[in-house]
Amino acid sequence: MNNHQGFYIYKNFLIQMNNKLLNFSIYFLFSFFLLSACNTKEKKEAARQDQYETSKKTIEEIEKESPLKFITVTSNNKRNIVGQTVIKGLIKNKATTVSYKDFKIKVSFYSKTGALLEEDEETIMEKIEAGDEFEFKSKFFAAKGSEEVKLKIIAAKVAN
Repeated sequence: MNNHQGFYIYKNFLIQMNNKLLNFSIYFLFSFFLLSACNTKEKKEAARQDQYETSKKTIEEIEKESPLKFITVTSNNKRNIVGQTVIKGLIKNKATTVSYKDFKIKVSFYSKTGALLEEDEETIMEKIEAGDEFEFKSKFFAAKGSEEVKLKIIAAKVAN
């Protein structure tokens, strides 16, 4: 074998090695980018989940701090045979994550001209889950001349 043939063999060997190295490099880079893309997708999903949990906690904290913003009360009333004012009420919990209990209600009695005649308080000892409602019934001997009854939630506790 002469030097010229040896050179060509060596040159072909180097070309084959370069091709293998190039193929390996391309394979390595493709794998790296593929794994990076998957990792980025996982990171984005994890970030979205964290953001969701943070938002959820924020809503829960708001609902725990301000129960009166999420509770409403409505009522109908009539007089019974013995002269009592019978109030049929409905308490709604509009919160999305928090349950409430022990509702303190101010009951106000008004004349037909709108003058406040009497106020009373009642506590409804019930637990109402988030998004649920509860019907109640109360009886009062209202002041003479009272024509209208208004209810207002003045306190509630967060249920555990």
